[in-house]
Amino acid sequence: MRTVHHRFRVALAAAALFTLPSAAFAPWGMEGVGVVSTRDDELRATISPDGAWVVWASPDRPGGPGGGDLWRARRLDGRWQHPEAVAVDTADGESAPGFSADGRWLYFVSNRPGGFGGDDLYRAPVDAQGGIGQASNLGSAINTRGDEWAPTPSRGGRRLLFASNGARGARRHDLFVATWNGKAFTGPRPVPGLATDADEFDAAWLDDGNGIVFARSVDASSKPTRLYVATCRAGAYTSVEPLALAFNTGEARTQAPVLDWNRPNEMLVSGAAPSPKAGKSDIYRILVPSVHGDGSCR
Repeated sequence: MRTVHHRFRVALAAAALFTLPSAAFAPWGMEGVGVVSTRDDELRATISPDGAWVVWASPDRPGGPGGGDLWRARRLDGRWQHPEAVAVDTADGESAPGFSADGRWLYFVSNRPGGFGGDDLYRAPVDAQGGIGQASNLGSAINTRGDEWAPTPSRGGRRLLFASNGARGARRHDLFVATWNGKAFTGPRPVPGLATDADEFDAAWLDDGNGIVFARSVDASSKPTRLYVATCRAGAYTSVEPLALAFNTGEARTQAPVLDWNRPNEMLVSGAAPSPKAGKSDIYRILVPSVHGDGSCR
């Protein structure tokens, strides 16, 4: 891990000296070899704003309650250590974790009983010591009879970005944004400019909304998935291009972009690089792509 991390930091320092052209491949490094990234599938990871905790999802890692679990590890002596299942796990499926920018909430997806449909969005409070409390469903204004996926709060916490195949206007999985009204997230509306007949999901805002990075697949359940970057202009996200990452190809499954609130120029993605490689799908750290939007999508 130390060697991989060192190489990435050197590449990151070099990249900071100039702006990478849009066609350039971003450097990358594997996150938490043997702890976070293992021989099993790791599909989405998020880091607490203080940099002390990482939480990630795995559908097949042994040792959790089952059904797909959330895991976490703590940073000690500069390394992720002591992986354990997260307290909100059940025998049903949990996935797609995301910390809020203030560190007070952990958002995630679950198909546990008591929801409104298939996969619903939940959040659980996080205390100052990293303890995670009881989860609550985000309610019927967000969750539908269909599936909701990948909840991503904005930096200020006033907006929630997510995917749904059950919300009004959805074709397959499309991207939506809801607004906090002081008590709940309400009024989900489609993210302008991105909906197609494919699945769009797993999104994160860039520059607080001037751009967006998201996953697209003809069929997310069975076909390749690729990450794309779009820029906000005149109230919609346009100029959609593949994320410039060597293993983000049309034949791969690259997804789950999550900003590192602790290191704002870096983000985590899930995929399978040719090297370094730990298992089937690993967690990688890359540079956040630059965007130059006009602010009209915020």
